[in-house]
Amino acid sequence: MFEWAYDGINGSIPRNIGPECAGYLSPRYRLFETLGVSVLIIYLFIKGFKSINLPKNVKYVNQDRTGKKALLIFMSLILGMEIGFKLTSRTFVYILNPCHITTAIQLYLLAAKPSSIVTAIFRLQLNFLNGPVLAYVFPEVESRKLLADQAMYWLQHGMMVVIPYYLMRIGGVYNIEPLSDFSWCILAYGFNLAYHWWILQLVALPVQVNLSHILCPALSDPFEGQFYRLAAVVHEGLLCPILAKLFCVIANYFLTKFPPTRVKSSINHTIDHKFPQSESDEELQSRQKDRKNGEVHVE
Repeated sequence: MFEWAYDGINGSIPRNIGPECAGYLSPRYRLFETLGVSVLIIYLFIKGFKSINLPKNVKYVNQDRTGKKALLIFMSLILGMEIGFKLTSRTFVYILNPCHITTAIQLYLLAAKPSSIVTAIFRLQLNFLNGPVLAYVFPEVESRKLLADQAMYWLQHGMMVVIPYYLMRIGGVYNIEPLSDFSWCILAYGFNLAYHWWILQLVALPVQVNLSHILCPALSDPFEGQFYRLAAVVHEGLLCPILAKLFCVIANYFLTKFPPTRVKSSINHTIDHKFPQSESDEELQSRQKDRKNGEVHVE
């Protein structure tokens, strides 16, 4: 019934599709492993939801900027072309890969009106930056036959880093928690695991397509073996928060300290439409006092 979504996948690429990949782990072991990780997911959800906090008394200013519109249009075109390529090549099932979902989330952040929900989603998606980083370190473009299709791969994953940086530059509703607060990292990793183990695995098994390597390890996976997925739970559990916090530190430096790109005195301030580069920190803080959101700043 849904063969149109996956029968164009290249079976000549090792561990890409087929019964050998789907049978890499025994059904019994796969079940017990999934149950064990599900317990972890529930714990992460409970721990995360109990610990997260959003800033109070935030003035959600309508930040309808030209840059946001341009990024929204550009990223929408990229995702639209990705969908088009996958439909014509009969590989539409790949649209469920995590980076496409993160791209859709970022499009929502660019289009949505300011609210506390936008702040929460913005903080969560910062913990999904392992996707574009891994895509550049371990590129998988063998199944993309057209040059334009391969170009979309690099463009999409690059823009996934550009968009959160730009939104952090705007500030206001797009604010971050203190570096010492890992509650959002915990909750985000719960969502990450739930998507892989509860959704991707459920879709991948019947069609025998190795979505996000949930069925069998990549040939380059150093943790290849029966426990490769448990190893991934551990190393991605470390990588996701490290990348999120590192991204915040780097963005904070370039947006608040590096003279050529400095636009405000604190990462969580709302950017002024006009910002004199020569303005002192004291003057800037006075100008932006009314826009301060009450968060502990990343300094």
